Amino acid sequence: MNVEIINPFLESIKNILATMAMMDITADKPCIKNDNTARGDVTGVIGMTSPKAKGSLAITFTEPVLLEICKRMLGEELTSMDDTATDLAGEITNMVSGGAKRLLGEKGYMFEMALPAVISGKGHAVHHKTQGPKILIPFTTDYGKLFIEVCFDG
Repeated sequence: MNVEIINPFLESIKNILATMAMMDITADKPCIKNDNTARGDVTGVIGMTSPKAKGSLAITFTEPVLLEICKRMLGEELTSMDDTATDLAGEITNMVSGGAKRLLGEKGYMFEMALPAVISGKGHAVHHKTQGPKILIPFTTDYGKLFIEVCFDG
């Protein structure tokens, strides 16, 4: 998969969490993901299509990370996952894909986006919109891990 497509997603999530949640995240080594099992507790998934490529973005949050983001972005201290937390996971996915869409547009990729879907639960499955390779990028925060999956063909 083209790094030109992946990097805007990484830049976008770092920017959104730094500005909206005052949270620094560090990307760990990317790898190919060969299964559909989520590495965290809540995943936002959004499909993206363009004349040059189609695919999807998934952002999976571990519970401690998402609860901390809720506290920082919404001012709500949640003790467990609820609709507020899962809605925020979908909204962050939407914001990250929107930021990446803008950056990709500057490179000639004019993407249209679907509405994000949210899946939750331990060990839930993440299904992408294409059969392309799934690139998994883990991120480390002071509160645990979150993961981006990018899957595009073309």
